[in-house]
Amino acid sequence: MAWTWRFEKADGTEVQPAVEPEEFTTQGDAESWIGEAWKDLLEGGADQVFLFDDGTKVYGPMSLQADPETQPDEA
Repeated sequence: MAWTWRFEKADGTEVQPAVEPEEFTTQGDAESWIGEAWKDLLEGGADQVFLFDDGTKVYGPMSLQADPETQPDEA
């Protein structure tokens, strides 16, 4: 099994990621990686991602935008 990510702009256009991912052997590894890399991916032009397992979509689109309701207030 190979877990992979697809990176897109908000309009659905596929983009090259700013951080090149590997093919992951588990869903947990793939999700851990996106949790570490999402800010660099967002800054590099990706707005949303999809997770695939051997070419089959598992979920997505998942936004890389931070949820303003969960962010601390800036003083």
